[in-house]
Amino acid sequence: MSAYAERPWLDLYPPGTPAGIVPVHGTLLEMFRASVERAPGTEAIRYFDGVLTLADLDAASDALAVALAGHGFLPGDRLAVYVQNNPAFVVGLIAAWKAGGSAVAVNPMNKAREVTYLLADSGATALLCLDELYESVARDVIASGGTNVGTVVTCSPLDWQTRDDPRLFPDPDATRATGRPAGTLDLLTLVREYAGRTPEPHTPAPDDVAVLTYTSGTTGVPKGAMNTHAGMVFNTCTYREWMGLTPDDSVLGVAPLFHITGLVGHLTLALLLPCPLVLAHRFDPGVVLDALREHRPTFTVGAITVFISLSAAPGAASEDFSSLRVVYSGGAPVAPAVIARIREVTGLYIHNCYGLTETNSPSHAVPLHTEAPVDPATGALSVGVPVFDTVVRILDDGGEEVPVGETGEIATYGPQVVPGYWGRPEATAESLPGGELRTGDVGFMDEQGWFYLVDRKKDMINAAGYKVWPREVEDVLYGHPAVREAAVVGVPDEYRGETVKAFVSLKDPDHRQPAPGTGTGPGGATDTDGEREPVTEAGLIAYCRERMAAYKYPRSVVFLDELPKTSTGKILRRELRPDTR
Repeated sequence: MSAYAERPWLDLYPPGTPAGIVPVHGTLLEMFRASVERAPGTEAIRYFDGVLTLADLDAASDALAVALAGHGFLPGDRLAVYVQNNPAFVVGLIAAWKAGGSAVAVNPMNKAREVTYLLADSGATALLCLDELYESVARDVIASGGTNVGTVVTCSPLDWQTRDDPRLFPDPDATRATGRPAGTLDLLTLVREYAGRTPEPHTPAPDDVAVLTYTSGTTGVPKGAMNTHAGMVFNTCTYREWMGLTPDDSVLGVAPLFHITGLVGHLTLALLLPCPLVLAHRFDPGVVLDALREHRPTFTVGAITVFISLSAAPGAASEDFSSLRVVYSGGAPVAPAVIARIREVTGLYIHNCYGLTETNSPSHAVPLHTEAPVDPATGALSVGVPVFDTVVRILDDGGEEVPVGETGEIATYGPQVVPGYWGRPEATAESLPGGELRTGDVGFMDEQGWFYLVDRKKDMINAAGYKVWPREVEDVLYGHPAVREAAVVGVPDEYRGETVKAFVSLKDPDHRQPAPGTGTGPGGATDTDGEREPVTEAGLIAYCRERMAAYKYPRSVVFLDELPKTSTGKILRRELRPDTR
């Protein structure tokens, strides 16, 4: 038997923690209905000054389900949801299930070309859309005739609240005066018109698709991961049991709800417990900081860039974060120096977790109240251990297991892994042979069973025959006290084939320029008079050269005010690569 099949990581579970769990509910709809029956008055959503209880959600989703059916939505159909972190997202998701269908999660940052592709590929017949996104994007997409969408329901980000925060809604009066876009149905109007009516009963099967979530398309066109009811219920329960959450908790929704982390680690988790989900339309550090102060949530999970932004927000103090008793970060490797820096400001220890769209959020997580080890050879912070009922192997390029401690592709098998990609049997066979997900991520397992993420296979830099993993260089850069964010890519080099280039944003951009009367020590440090020296390209290169092998350190550094990111907060290396790559 292989070392992976023996699951050495189970010894790292807290005492009394089972190796596996069995969810009580087979589907998300069954789970939601059980929560409504048990605690209908529980606050389900807090949206600025607005509150929706579970009973409110149940009634609103009933009404929308009946309205959708009345406008031609059939069992098995798909409702595309193209909104921000608004109550409408939750209502739309549940309504799609009640109407016998599924949902398609659409990134609200997507433009016409991307939206056209997602609607056509998914075969969605109905669309729930923010009015502003309909006017700017979806109207022309629908008019083009390239989709099956026949019903459009629009909603406003001002729905279900009255505060109209000017940081997010600078002209609410104009927004309200505009009214419903022509040719669409208004969500709140439908909720009122169909109030008290219940849809025809539909009972999804555990293996039915609950949500189609699309991969980022970094290795080709985006693919629709078929997130089933059973897979999403399992990892919803994983969050509850692994993080020790109860109905006394509340969830801060910092991850986008269209993303698998927001879907499972925020939305369905809050419905399961049940407990309040705090939403704030979209991520703005000042707005979210105020939500922390007002609503005092106890749990959240999000990209590390979220916590970097919150800890650096003007006026942020440790007291602002004191209600949070459990915090996890996933989506990208995290440098140990960043964890330490955030802890200094907030008092929080951020636990690592790791997963993909295809694993319904976590496949690995650091056990609660345990600090992740740092690999002494690479400086990588562990992403944790496989969660309940999950077996993870490290494979070589031929698909064979590598010895413990050696690097290879991470392959994951468990009840949270999706059965495949929508309408793409070839891609399913390639990425999910035998139901085991070949993640495309490179990592290793140590003898104790801790897993470490090295990088994406496609991001490896080949410098004169030497492998350079960008994450290792980024971790060194994050150790510099002036660096806020860092991304490393490979660029063509006549002599080495490829060489290392770094892109950096600074905590204080003014430190890029030489200050009068100061020198330029390695990377920018504190001079003898207590003044910080300027941060220069040469200084950062020297800082890295002192800390890593000669073939690894960056040969050039570019300073940017902001690094490009996905809407989930993950830094986009691909946008920093030259077109010739």
